[in-house]
Amino acid sequence: MSQGYDESGPRPDPALTRRRLLGAALTAGAGQLLAPVGAAKRAWTKLAPAPAGSELASLPPLMDFPSSVTLVQETFKNWSGELQQDDAWTCQPATEEEVVLVAHWAARAGYALRVRGYAHNWSPLVISKESIHAGAGSEKILLMDLRVHWQGMQMTGATPPAVTVECGVPMEDLLDFLEGAGCGVTSCPAPGDITVGGALAIDGHGTGVPASGEMRLPGQTFGSLSNRVLSVKALAWDPQKEDYRVRSFTRTDPEMRALMVSLGRTILLEVTLRVEENHNLRCESYVSISGAELFAPPGSGGQTLESFIEDSGRVETIWYPFTDNPWLKVWTVTPSKPWLSREVDTPYNYPFSDNISEEASDLIEQIVSGAAGLTPIFGQVMYSTTALGLFFNGSYDLWGPSKNLLHYIRPTTLRVTANGYAIITRRDNVQSVVHRFVERYEALMQSYAANGLYPINGPSEIRVTGLDHSEEVDLPGAQDPTLSAIVPREDHPEWDVAVWLDLLTIPGTPSSSEFYAELEAWLFDEFEDDDATIRVEWSKGWGYSDRGPWTGNAVMSRAVPASLRKGRPKEAGWDDALACLASLDPRGLFRNVFLDKLLP
Repeated sequence: MSQGYDESGPRPDPALTRRRLLGAALTAGAGQLLAPVGAAKRAWTKLAPAPAGSELASLPPLMDFPSSVTLVQETFKNWSGELQQDDAWTCQPATEEEVVLVAHWAARAGYALRVRGYAHNWSPLVISKESIHAGAGSEKILLMDLRVHWQGMQMTGATPPAVTVECGVPMEDLLDFLEGAGCGVTSCPAPGDITVGGALAIDGHGTGVPASGEMRLPGQTFGSLSNRVLSVKALAWDPQKEDYRVRSFTRTDPEMRALMVSLGRTILLEVTLRVEENHNLRCESYVSISGAELFAPPGSGGQTLESFIEDSGRVETIWYPFTDNPWLKVWTVTPSKPWLSREVDTPYNYPFSDNISEEASDLIEQIVSGAAGLTPIFGQVMYSTTALGLFFNGSYDLWGPSKNLLHYIRPTTLRVTANGYAIITRRDNVQSVVHRFVERYEALMQSYAANGLYPINGPSEIRVTGLDHSEEVDLPGAQDPTLSAIVPREDHPEWDVAVWLDLLTIPGTPSSSEFYAELEAWLFDEFEDDDATIRVEWSKGWGYSDRGPWTGNAVMSRAVPASLRKGRPKEAGWDDALACLASLDPRGLFRNVFLDKLLP
């Protein structure tokens, strides 16, 4: 994908020459050694909250709200900045009793109760687009922030190990705590600034399947974080008391099928998770293997993605548009430090990807403003930045405790929007799935470029995980997480892996919605047969039309429910999960406009 931009399209600023842009790449790549990197114009900024009753609070007070519970007015803004509500009441309960007081108040006052974390999410699970567009007050929503007081952690199991953690704890803190206890997880989401509760709500995942000859450790799962759940404390309806209470559920309870991935249709306060003995990882980066070789047709030989999966099990590819070589990261379980590796004792070891230079930021602004023809140059700049950054920062070959290799995305990273899908298939079919996707993606990019359109200016990302097999928690009678994108299909027991596909672009890029919609239609048609099936990634974009994500009724109302009905037992499928969530919330306390459409 190395063709140049269409001369008939919008003309770039003459000042942004290729030499200047490559200079920007050099600056960014060596930024930690040579010069400070400028703040990106699309970086995330935290806005200070306004306490209720202060002069800064502009919203009308909440009448009869429990006086013991801290209440602030603050801005909610998701990762890409596409969902932002400037005026949102947010409460910070400190105890179970205060959580129940808030729930009782919200039910009486007609407010929906939504949990907010670090907002590292794309989809409107917390606050809907309809509510934001209609203006403050159009949808009565009270946010609950557990990050202030719900930070407890303790080891509660030994063989296999387990940890009990309150749901406001960020994933980075949890993994740091586990490391101190000699424990860890096989994989997890790359950012550390997501809460445990948030990760479980959307079956947060990383990347990894067993390498050739690798034996599963006690307590180890190659699926999502939700598959680690052993028990929860949740705010839920108590039919005996006919009111909302904090209730406890174990993994063997039928309700747990819906609670492990609830999409925010309940509030988890505390969870016990199965974990495993910690391991050291070696992470090697490659930027010299062509996409043609890495994503070649199955059986091609050479350095294919499946060859790295076979050897190491844990891979990720990041491929910038209109470049030849992806950035391939390969994690290998390695007990002792290889002599060529650089030992790391903290996470986030790719500083060149955490900040964007002013020159690159200016380029982004021009692309979004109409100079889309700059996209191929921008892809080259980002590739050069990566290659040079890996060299200048000594990041080609890293080794250390798992946490330091699993977390590598900071909040300062460029904010992009993304689509997301999981292709469920056989392990020996992974190369075929990836090849077919890449072939279609490249053809679409070429077709759009021929018409002067460049809808995707961020990278394509590919990861591979196992499925959420409940037996991997080593607990007899454990239930499956019904709404997980990677819950197994009983009619296809041979399907044992998921290929996760994401395409990133700057919000507002012209023609991006049309591109996403066209690709999505192809994905649902291509990967729905006896070799594979497709499901959406809850936290990302999906259900596209030319009006954007979550607007395509065919996917929202038919394809998504069907994907979690097929091959699932009646008592553990889509409809059962919705019925269970409704029974735990008969007054619709944990809903918003979006969830009303998705989970009617």
